[in-house]
Amino acid sequence: MSKQFDVVVIGGGPGGYVAAIRAAQLGMQVACIDEWKNAAGGPALGGTCTNVGCIPSKALLQSSEHFEHANLHFADHGISTGKVSMDVAKMIARKDTVVKQNNDGIQYLFKKNKITFFHGRGSFVKAVDGGYEIKVAGKEEESITGKQIIVATGSNARALPGTPFDEERILSNDGALRLGAAPKKLALIGAGVIGLEMGSVWRRLGTEVTVLEGMDKFLSAVDDQIAKEAKKSFDKQGLKIELGVKVGEIKADKKGVQISYTNAKGEAQQLDVDRLIVSIGRVANTIGLAAEAVGLALDERGAIVVDENCKTNLPGVWAVGDVVRGPMLAHKAEEEGVAVAERIAGQHGHVNFATIPWVIYTSPEIAWVGRTEQQLKADGVAYKAGTFPFLANGRARALGDTTGMVKFLADAKTDEILGVHMVGPMVSELISEAVVAMEFKASSEDIARICHAHPSLSEATKEAALAVDKRTLNF
Repeated sequence: MSKQFDVVVIGGGPGGYVAAIRAAQLGMQVACIDEWKNAAGGPALGGTCTNVGCIPSKALLQSSEHFEHANLHFADHGISTGKVSMDVAKMIARKDTVVKQNNDGIQYLFKKNKITFFHGRGSFVKAVDGGYEIKVAGKEEESITGKQIIVATGSNARALPGTPFDEERILSNDGALRLGAAPKKLALIGAGVIGLEMGSVWRRLGTEVTVLEGMDKFLSAVDDQIAKEAKKSFDKQGLKIELGVKVGEIKADKKGVQISYTNAKGEAQQLDVDRLIVSIGRVANTIGLAAEAVGLALDERGAIVVDENCKTNLPGVWAVGDVVRGPMLAHKAEEEGVAVAERIAGQHGHVNFATIPWVIYTSPEIAWVGRTEQQLKADGVAYKAGTFPFLANGRARALGDTTGMVKFLADAKTDEILGVHMVGPMVSELISEAVVAMEFKASSEDIARICHAHPSLSEATKEAALAVDKRTLNF
């Protein structure tokens, strides 16, 4: 007889493991199935985010940023270092340690919350009385039964048609995080989050980096003013970004990769590099889930169809995170995971898509929440805008990084904050103030009247809020 649980979670990434923990906290018997393996073949909970996404990329970004500061900026502070070199192997080893610490942390939380963990691939078998039978294909095959099923199987990197990843020359985010040395020349197809972050890491270590982007606009999802400010900074750093390109044939061999493409002027171009990172988006991961075995509905993109509460077309089956509609962000998956666990328990789980923040962890960092100025114009919304540059911020001057600005957008009549957009130092942390303010329907005046520590980067948010009404204190 198969083991029976109140909730079975398929997938141990941010959406899955958080859903499992919350369900267990609410008194349910919970199982979580995850197939991710570490180098030794053991479990590696945390999904793409922990293993080949958010966590390892931030570790490499931090290491490479330290290296660049030592090379270019320490002298400004009176610090003499002599010749600085980077041990890439040690940098990668540190990244792996950080990843393992996060993997182990999730396993600890599972034990603490009495969650039964199965290491293997989970798939539907059939509907049974009061739930569903789920097959676990691991070292040994076994079946378990869940009254409620939460699918959190995440997403996979999208490959170029006809150009599969070999993770040696043509890399996904996985291969990009495992490079053993800085290549002389690197190309990235796609100027999104992964492309810019990975491009930044290797540029800092001396690689000549070219980013090829099909869109005519840089970071089209970002507020135009912020995107233009960011691109100026990347151009100054030496990150070569070509917009409006059409990628043609790609050839790879032991020597490197040859990319044929047409530039924005329609001219044929050829780029020869040592490595190519493809970052053109991600696709929902339903491979091997056996959705057809129970009639689980998928859309034309292969994602699981859900309603606003993350319910699928099947009773007792839910789905969260990258495998469903909405932004593919780890924190969005976490919020959905908590909300679903609470809904199963009869509570009122809550996710507000309008206040989900976005961050690109480059230098300068880019962060935003809410609508952009171009969206407000397109929607015909009357608004007021206020901006404040970090150039006029005392803490930014002391840090030695005055790049960028903070921008507030507020309703012209009610002054309710409609969007906040930032580019500059540590804005990944500053954006949370805007998220809280928008969640509670705050006005720009509310932020302007709140006392902010001096000197701090957060004063730039206060100043930008003041500027909505053409006021300034200019600390």
